[in-house]
Amino acid sequence: METPKTPSPDAAAEERSREVTGVAAADWAESSADPRYRAAVVDLLGALAYGELAAFERLADDAKLAPALADKAALARMAAAEFQHFERLTGRLREIDEDPAAAMEPFASALEEFHRLTAPSDWLEGLVKAYVGDAIAADFYREVAVRLDSDTRALVLAVLDDTGHASFAVEKVRAAIEADPRVGGRLALWARRLMGEALSQAQRVVADRDALSTMLVGGVADGFDLAEIGRMFSRITEAHTKRMAALGLSA
Repeated sequence: METPKTPSPDAAAEERSREVTGVAAADWAESSADPRYRAAVVDLLGALAYGELAAFERLADDAKLAPALADKAALARMAAAEFQHFERLTGRLREIDEDPAAAMEPFASALEEFHRLTAPSDWLEGLVKAYVGDAIAADFYREVAVRLDSDTRALVLAVLDDTGHASFAVEKVRAAIEADPRVGGRLALWARRLMGEALSQAQRVVADRDALSTMLVGGVADGFDLAEIGRMFSRITEAHTKRMAALGLSA
């Protein structure tokens, strides 16, 4: 899972300041003594692990649709990287004495529904879906990461590293639009649909999991801020608009 990330200096400074307060200044051994925090982290790792497994499966399927052998090989390498991320996350769950399957199960329905509602009809739609969908998910997890203990935060940020799919998708989509400008309009509409469905499913996950939603609004350790979820989704939407421009599409 990956997304190009070039935060402004102000955003970077804000993130650094948030990382050294509250739970974010502690390690797992200290933070996990709070059962609410532990439950939130298990939810987070379970959701992220299932997302990585789904990304592996999707990239493997997309490789079958690739128009050229080089494209097929590139997607296969990316799929392998996603599976390595999945292995790291499930390994961590085992380290903290949690069952990976049980941790992932609560998130299967929402993610499967998202993929059912956004099944691509061709190679280009598949590329846009992976680029947009993975990027939104990665932005969401980065938002959560600033509220995590140092050990969990390091793991989450590591598995969000770029597997190369972002630049690959941008290159292929822009080339397709250059070859046939009419493609741009169709893909722009598709990306808007993806954005709407992704945000809907993310909000559903947050609403359904009390521990995770409490972490997001700061309730575990730093006091409630009920407006924070709205601000978080606004930041994710803004980042999506910039990514659409990188693809050569209008948001």
